[in-house]
Amino acid sequence: MDLQDTIRTYRLFSGSYDVVFGPIFHLGRKDAVRIANALPGQRILEVGVGTGLSLPFFRPDSEVTGIDISAEMLAKARGRVERQNLKHVKELSVMDAEKMDFPDNSFDAVMGMYVASVVPNPAQFAAEIRRVCRPGGTIVLVNHFASDNGVMWAIEKLLAPLAAHIGFHADFSLNNFLKVSKLSVREIKPSNLFGYWRLLRCVNEKPATS
Repeated sequence: MDLQDTIRTYRLFSGSYDVVFGPIFHLGRKDAVRIANALPGQRILEVGVGTGLSLPFFRPDSEVTGIDISAEMLAKARGRVERQNLKHVKELSVMDAEKMDFPDNSFDAVMGMYVASVVPNPAQFAAEIRRVCRPGGTIVLVNHFASDNGVMWAIEKLLAPLAAHIGFHADFSLNNFLKVSKLSVREIKPSNLFGYWRLLRCVNEKPATS
């Protein structure tokens, strides 16, 4: 998918996203927030914040910024912030995850849930989250990666062209992503329903300008 395909897809999904994907991704969402938001007073960026389902789970002493490429999804997130009076949410902006407007080292932690396999260039996406996260900061990603099981991998490969039309890369390779992302991964664990997704806990060891 290119960027315009992604925008069109999430424009269509914005009205039903919470109902369809909210419960399925709930456990991974809460776990990612818990890891990224472990310390008080952190500046946290959520890339691909969508409709803001994760926003109520952050500590009230955090400063949370969310970005998304879909204006329609962000409109839902802003409504959630207003209804629930989420004062820790400082900014919600339409922004390309591969070309962020933030200066280097802007955040103590960066999260990206269900984004890595949707962006057109995963390597550029990873480079940007490393750039805006301070050295030593926490990076947490939750995503589907292609199965290690031969039968499941074959099914995912077969379904890949269809899945791409709804913004889901069924054959997205974990090993390839780890190579191109240059992330310092400290933990990989199953996430969400049946462990079909995986959570990556990373430390931003390299200087933000690398």
